[in-house]
Amino acid sequence: MKLNELVTYLNGQLQIGQFKDYCPNGLQVEGKSEVKRIVTGVTACQSLIDVAIEKQADAILVHHGYFWKGENEAITGIKKQRIQSLLKHDISLLAYHLPLDSHSDWGNNVQLARVLDFDISGPIDPSDERVPGFIGRLKTPMTALELSQHIQLKLNRAPMHIGEEDDLVQTIAWCTGGAQSYMQYAIDAGIDAFLTGEISEPSVHNARESGTHFYAAGHHATERYGAKALGEHLADEFSLEVEFVDIDNPV
Repeated sequence: MKLNELVTYLNGQLQIGQFKDYCPNGLQVEGKSEVKRIVTGVTACQSLIDVAIEKQADAILVHHGYFWKGENEAITGIKKQRIQSLLKHDISLLAYHLPLDSHSDWGNNVQLARVLDFDISGPIDPSDERVPGFIGRLKTPMTALELSQHIQLKLNRAPMHIGEEDDLVQTIAWCTGGAQSYMQYAIDAGIDAFLTGEISEPSVHNARESGTHFYAAGHHATERYGAKALGEHLADEFSLEVEFVDIDNPV
């Protein structure tokens, strides 16, 4: 498949023009013009690049790429090493941030709901469906402790939980990654619990004072599934060789 055709397809399917993001979405580093083998992953770290080189991949597809707003624009140090590795081996880097969080089929939030067996009731922000995240219900109500155990079993990572363990949880809101501020959506909607990847100091007080349970299940752990699902779609749609590589990250 031609690289430009792949980029055009992904940009269109993920509707990148609808998002005001913190980084460029789409092709970030250009490699060879023909793509047959793709490595997918969460973050374009050096370890993932090294695996892609070993597997002779033509492209890397990730959720977290490069060129974030507010960072030093100079290509030095770690950034220089990563980009140099890609260019030396003629490997393209494609990255989709908010568009991959939000997609209705391959998105991180839809995929997490499938992994955790959550039923989706609607968007986390009914006034703007571009805001990633959902409100929904557990298929089977659980105590807060049982939900912690369920999350650990499904994600292979014990979440941090703020709340009373014996409380019954039936409704839940979630947004993958670093969306701890989105807890307010759950509080405003009277939802029993909120799940995201990270936790910050105010989240503890918000959970205690509102009675809304807070689960921090890991930025990486909650965002493993979007790039993987998108890669599987590309393999089925275009007969490409695609492999998801999970570079462990405890955060």
